[in-house]
Amino acid sequence: MAAERNETFPKRLQRLREQRGVSRRVLSELCGMNENQVARFEKGQRKPNQDALCALADYFDVSVDYLLCREKKL
Repeated sequence: MAAERNETFPKRLQRLREQRGVSRRVLSELCGMNENQVARFEKGQRKPNQDALCALADYFDVSVDYLLCREKKL
């Protein structure tokens, strides 16, 4: 997928979230985070900790490496 090339974590997270049609707030809540965490991640204002990365990877059914753009394909 062309959109995956040269993606950063914030952009990849936003793309995955938008593909699922879920808001930032709802995703934060579903993953057990503060309601503004996903927005901060997508804006590059904060970096996720290990727990947040695992929760996001589980929600999207992808690997942590994929979220961190260390892996090109699912």
